[in-house]
Order: sequence, then structure tokens, then C-alpha cells
Amino acid sequence: MNTKNKKLTLFFVIVAIIFTVVFSTYKNISNNLSLGIDLKGGFEILYEVTPLNEGNNVDMSAVANSVRKRVDILGVSEPQIIIEGDNRVRVQLAGVSDPDSARSLLGSTSNLTFRDINDELLSDASIISEGGASLSYDNNGSPIVSLKIKDGTKFGEITEKISKMPSGQNILIIWLDFEEGDSYQEEMSKIALGQEPKYVSAATVNFKIDGDAIISGSFTETEARNLAGLINSGSLPVKMTEISSNVVSANYGVDALNKTAIAGLIGILLVFLFMIVIYKLPGVVASIMLVVYIYAIFFTYSSIGAVFTLPGIAALVLGVGMTVDANIITFERIKDELYRGRGIKLAVKEGQNMSFSTIFDAQFTTLLAGLIMYVFGNGAVKGFATMLMITVIATLVINVAVSRFLMNLLVDSGVLDNKYKWFGVKENQIPDISKGEEQFYFGPVKKLDYISIGKKTFIISIAILSLGVILALFNGISNKGPVNLGIDFSSGTKLTISSTEVIDLNNVEDIMNDLGYDSGFSYQTSGNNTVYAVTKEPLSTEELTVIKSAFSSEYGIEPGDNVVTPTVGRDLIKNAVYLSVLAWIAMMIYITIRFKWDYALSCIIALIHDVFIVLAIFVIFRLEVNIELISVILAIIGYSINNSIVVFDRIRELLKSYRGNLNPKAYKQIINDANDNTIVRSVNSSITTIIPVIILLAIGSKAIFTFTFAMFIGLIAGTYFSIFIAPYIWYIIRIKTKPKSKSKKKYKKEKLDEYTIKGINA
Repeated sequence: MNTKNKKLTLFFVIVAIIFTVVFSTYKNISNNLSLGIDLKGGFEILYEVTPLNEGNNVDMSAVANSVRKRVDILGVSEPQIIIEGDNRVRVQLAGVSDPDSARSLLGSTSNLTFRDINDELLSDASIISEGGASLSYDNNGSPIVSLKIKDGTKFGEITEKISKMPSGQNILIIWLDFEEGDSYQEEMSKIALGQEPKYVSAATVNFKIDGDAIISGSFTETEARNLAGLINSGSLPVKMTEISSNVVSANYGVDALNKTAIAGLIGILLVFLFMIVIYKLPGVVASIMLVVYIYAIFFTYSSIGAVFTLPGIAALVLGVGMTVDANIITFERIKDELYRGRGIKLAVKEGQNMSFSTIFDAQFTTLLAGLIMYVFGNGAVKGFATMLMITVIATLVINVAVSRFLMNLLVDSGVLDNKYKWFGVKENQIPDISKGEEQFYFGPVKKLDYISIGKKTFIISIAILSLGVILALFNGISNKGPVNLGIDFSSGTKLTISSTEVIDLNNVEDIMNDLGYDSGFSYQTSGNNTVYAVTKEPLSTEELTVIKSAFSSEYGIEPGDNVVTPTVGRDLIKNAVYLSVLAWIAMMIYITIRFKWDYALSCIIALIHDVFIVLAIFVIFRLEVNIELISVILAIIGYSINNSIVVFDRIRELLKSYRGNLNPKAYKQIINDANDNTIVRSVNSSITTIIPVIILLAIGSKAIFTFTFAMFIGLIAGTYFSIFIAPYIWYIIRIKTKPKSKSKKKYKKEKLDEYTIKGINA
């Protein structure tokens, strides 16, 4: 077997190995994926942590460890406990079956104290051995909590003191989370009214006890087990204030997962088809690499224990478009070289080399946005950032290195020699260099005056933005609010009411009216089986329990709830602006270093345009602005700059080779030529990204409709702005500012030792 045949064989062997590994291990990987609460059901709570004693510092690591011990009591696998800032902790529990019990368990300080009937502190939990509380049963089989006493001497002194008190007063009261103002006498009066006391246990002590003890009461087995777990989790001398929560029913989560997964799969298959139809054999190689890319994403998530969420799936689908983009840039460069008359091998080599810097710059700017999101973002933003960064790394490693390796194996095998049609290029489009022919075919796109079109599209953008501003002002005056802020930003409560059958909106409103909520709630349907009930007031846990119980009885599914306080809303708005500005600054610095300041400024204006176009559309159609929109905006920042960099990279390349006088006419010609050379790539790249987004909009989960719609608008805006308006802005900057002229290097005239005479000494 000669070398060429070996390379062809190696290609098929590698492809066979790829598909064997994928199909033999994908089930194991999917089973090990950690699903977020929006896919599996469960709940997320954000706590603000403050010390019980004013002036004390809060050890957030200790808080997180204590919370984790409490989560272990619930038996939840793979909980997410994240410290945010100096005084917040976010707890995400996917698959938890009883959110209300979990809320109560996590929010408690579990500060166990022993007191007398006068509320005098006798001892705290330090008297108990570490992990010394356990579930047990008394002689009648009733659940109790056994306490293993660490300091028997001290406990003996306490019980002896209590036993010597008058009859009726010789009572040892065990409190959990005793607060200033609490009183045993007041709790006794509650018992007389049939209410549950706040203290855990009140035991009569008739003699000294210097050994182990028990806490008895009318406990259920679950209550006794949770109490023992709380005591073992350690005293937590802080106050945990719930400032945001999100509860998703398991049914709703599974339905969202199925719909989004099916939509994502269809979208990806359509991308495969598009690439193969347009790019022929290179498209087949790109499709193989897409399979590897998707497998690598899931494998990475499974290996590092990252949580997969709905925005994560959307980011994955978006990542498919971004990854294909790297291949499209290379394939279009290869076709350019073929149109110049290069042979297959040379065209592939040149196309790969010339496309790398463009791919790297585009991906690196996206990585910058992802890093900023991950470091400074939180919640859904951080999850989206994780997917975005993994996408960039996978693109550079898999779809650049591996894709090129496979393509080179085919090229070096000789099987593609003179097979121009396999690259989507016709032989009559290629000049015969041996006969002195020059390039005569420059692609399927008719030459356009992009500067003139840019002026017109710029006017369209200004009109959309102006309409958005006018409507925002009008809505502000009419007390609707300039923007339709969701509860993520404005604070409030959002109930997700679901049913396996068609829900009658009037019936939902009647139930809410019967519960006393005849005003303050707005209602919106999502499909036939879901209704959103929204109020600007953050409801208490007790209120939510009553409402959810009513709808559980009516429809058989407990509603999900999302509660946000004003503090969180303000912080989210500030964080969104902060993240966007940081991303813009980081990108501008990088592009200035790699290109020049005028390229950077044009790109940043393009990004700001895309962001505000999305916001303007949301204002015009009064769409809800929520936390998912932050992820979209940051994704647009990372993605939309790709197209601009590709165009500017070609402009820079043409500038370097330009030998004439750089005047407005020359700049205009350079921009038009650069766009002519890249517009097919820009359009095809946008199509491969927009296809999955359209499918997500059509049949994906309604839970991420806002996300996908905003992404769709952002992609459309980013495409036409990068092609027409960004180069136009660069053109205006160039003709209005005089670039520094290159200083000519002066050469010192050398003194000749002798004359050079041709034919004699030369």
C-alpha cells in the first residue's frame, strides 16, 4: 500500500473510530449529565447573609459548608451552592420533591440552645458531640431525636439546677433559632389556642442527667430526621434572608427539555444538510466535526459536573453556528484560491493558512465576552458563559485542528486531484494559469455598492431606534413603564401554572379571585397547558403555599414560582450594564492591538447598535425584559463581532496590498471589494446560526421564547450591520481623520571602495 492509499485509509479509520466512540458512549454521558432546575424541576434560592450579632464578620465558606450539610439531609444529588459576592449564597437543587420543606430547612439558622422557663440561656449546641444527633424511637415506637452529650459534667450541672426548681417550673426548654423577644410563656399561650410552639421541646427534669439525652415531641419521622440533621449541620450564627427564588415543577422541566432537545436536534440536522449541499465534500467533513463538537461539549459537561440548563441548550445550538462559521471561513478561502487558478493541494493549504488569523481573532473576542460573563456574572449568565467558553475552545481545537487534519488526509491521498466539483467549484470558473489566464470569476454575488447601501440601512436602524425611544417615553408618561420589565428586574412573583390538559384562563383567574387576589395579577398563556400569573409584589412563603395548594388540587401539578425582591432587581440591572461595558472595553482593547483604533471603534459601535436594536424591538412590541435577555445581549456581543472582524480582516488585507493613493474613492473601492469577497461567508455563517434559532422559536420550549426571539433579532441586526454599516462607519472615520504617513527609512550612502564595471569585476 503506497503512502497516498495509507492516508485515505487512515481517514476512514479515524472517521469510523469517531462514530464508534460517539455511539457506544453517548448513553453513559447523557445519564451522567447534571440537569438544571429548568430541565429537571426543583428550586433555586438566593440568600442574603447577615450576622446575627451586629459587628461580627460572616465566614461565607463556613456558611456554604453548613448549607451543604443541610442539603445532604434532603438527599439531593449534585446540589449547586455558589457564593456570590461578600454576603450572598445561591442554592440550586434540581429534582427536590418538597421545595417548601427544603426552604424551611435551608433558611433556618439551626442555632440550638437550652433554656429555662425564664428564657435564660443555659447552654448552646457546643455541649453536644459533633454529629451526635440522630433519629431514634421511644418505647412506644414514636420518633425522637437522640443527643450524644459531649460535656456530661456541664449538662449534669444544668439538669441538676433545673431539677431543683419548684414543680411546674423544672422544665428544660430546647429552642431552635431563638430570637430576641421570643418567650416560653407566649409560646404556652399559643398552645392553648391550638397553635404550634416555636420551641422544639419542653421536658420536665426531676433529677440530674450527666449522660446522653433525647428530644421528644409529636414528631413525624421526617421531622425528627430533619431536626437531627439540622443540629448536626452546626450552629449557623447568621440570618439567611431569601431575596430571590425560583421553583420549577418536574413536569414543566421535562416538557421543556423534550421540546428544546427535539428542536435543537432538527436545527442541527438542517445545518448538516445546508453544509453538505453548499460545500459538498468539505461540508461532509464539517458535519463530521460537528458531531465531534457536540459530543465533546456533552462529554466536557459530564466530566466537570457542570449543570446543563435551557439557556445552555440554546447556547449549544448557537455554538453550532459559531463552530460551523470557522469551517465556512476556511472553505470560502479555499474556493477563493481555486478561483485564482490554484491546484487543489495548494488551494487547501493557502485557504487554511489565510483563514486562521481571522478565526482566531473572531473566537478570541467571543472568549473575552465569555470570561467576563463567567467572572462577573451569576446564575443563568454564568451557566451561559461556561457553555460559550467551552464552545470557543472546542471550535479552535476540534473544528480547526482536527477538521484540517482530516481534510489534509483526503487532499494528500490524491483522491481529490482535479475534483473541483467536490468543493462546489465548476471547472469553467477556474482560469488556466499555464495559458496566462487571470481570475475572471469572483463568486456568485453581483458586485454591490456597499457604502451606498450602508447609508440607507443606517437610516433604517436610526428609525427603529428612534421609534423605540419614542414609545419608551410615551409608555413612561402613561405609567406603563418605559420598558416591560419582568420580575427579574422590577421584583415580584411569577407563578407557572401547568396542567396535562388544556387550561381555561378564566378558571385560573376565578381561583385566584377566590383566594383574595382579585387584583394585582396579570395573566398570560403559553401554549394550551401553561398560564403565567404575575404580580409586582414578592409573595411570602405562606402565601405561595396557599396558592400552590389550590392549583395542585385543581390541576394535579404543583405550580412553579419565581420570587424576586427589589434588591435583586436593582442589582441585575446594574450587573447587566456593568458586564456589557466591561465586554466592550476588553474587545476594543484587543481589536485596537490586533488591528487599529478605528477598526475597534467601528466594531464597538456595531455591538452597541445590535444591543439597542434588540432592546428597541422589545420596547416596540412590549416584550418582557428578563434575566435571559442579559445572556442574549452578551451572546450578541460575542457573536456579532465575528462578522465584523471577518470583513475588517479582509479590508486590512486589501489595504496592505493597495499601491495607489488612499483617498475616499480608494477606501470605498477597498470596502466594496472586501465585502464582495466575504459576503457569501457572512450570509452562510448567519444562515447556519439562524436555522437552529428559527426551529427553537417554532417548536422549542416556550420557557426560552424570549431568549430565542431576542437571539433571532440580534443575529439579523448583527448580520446586516457588519456587512453594511460597520464598514461605512470605518469609511467615515478614515476619510475624516488623516492617518499618519509612514516615515520613509533613510539609508546612509555607502562609500564605494572601487567602481563596479559589468563584465570586469561584477
